[in-house]
Amino acid sequence: MLAAQRRDLLLDRLRTDGRLVARDLAVELGVSEDSVRRDLRELAAAGLCQRVYGGALPVSPAIADLGTRREVAVASKQRVAAVAARLIPPGTAAVVDGGTTALAVAAALPTDLRATIITHSPAVAVALGEHREIEVYLLGGRLFRHSMVSCGAAAVEAAQAISADVFLLGVTGVHHEAGLTTGDADEAAMKRALGRRAADTYVLASAEKVGAASRFAVLPLADVTGVITDADPESTAMRDLVAVGVTVIDARAGAAR
Repeated sequence: MLAAQRRDLLLDRLRTDGRLVARDLAVELGVSEDSVRRDLRELAAAGLCQRVYGGALPVSPAIADLGTRREVAVASKQRVAAVAARLIPPGTAAVVDGGTTALAVAAALPTDLRATIITHSPAVAVALGEHREIEVYLLGGRLFRHSMVSCGAAAVEAAQAISADVFLLGVTGVHHEAGLTTGDADEAAMKRALGRRAADTYVLASAEKVGAASRFAVLPLADVTGVITDADPESTAMRDLVAVGVTVIDARAGAAR
């Protein structure tokens, strides 16, 4: 089998199985593990998979910049946002992460809601400008332009001064083995800092993020209260999440299962 044919096979297997194990593939294809790892490095360099220890996982399509992500899975994000918005009843202090689903949450909140929203996203803060009864706190720090959020040491330090009832966390990957991931180390650190300041953390996971992974770990699945998603509950990725004990809130129906 030519190297190009082998890489095509790896991509097909990744789409089918949701993961690749280098050792098993080497035995199956009759090649060395080094050959398989070289193939995975090339696929990862082309943005076609996310390498992990021992193999690879599907790469998240949500790693593009904010402007590009605005056009990805719009209806899916709106479904997730509609359910997430109901987790902010009157009187709640909520941390809302950055990202396009978080922007959809801001749009889904009732205009007469009395609540406190803390965010490190200038875009989310601006989107809440018309919500006259919402007290908005914007955390400052270095602007990470890719996602248009503040992060870095100053932002993490600012996060230490807050306390909230709920944190709506945005990530680029939700995987039963890799956990919750995103594409930047500083942004991941900021998300962890915010997660430590809320009583409950819910993950905003539109369908394209489930079963995918990015380079940097945010939190293990055991550290979150639930995952809000409209992904197909019969998909392998969803079955795997439920099997490891994740509480899933179905954004199609709004019911936990």
